[in-house]
Amino acid sequence: MYTVLIIAVIIVIIVLVLSVVTTSKAYQFKHTVDPVDLANQDSSNPEASKVPADETEGQKK
Repeated sequence: MYTVLIIAVIIVIIVLVLSVVTTSKAYQFKHTVDPVDLANQDSSNPEASKVPADETEGQKK
C-alpha cells in the first residue's frame, strides 16, 4: 500500500518539476514581431488594404 503511494508521489514530483522547467524556459524565449508595412496602413489608398486574390483562393472553396 505504501509503496504505491510513494511511487505516485514521486511521479507527481517529477511531473511538477518538468512543468516548472518547461514553463520557465518558455518565458525566457525571446519573441520577435515583424515590423508593420506602412504602405498597407495608408488609409487614403483603398487599394493598399485589399487582400491579394491568391491569398483568398482557399477560402472560396
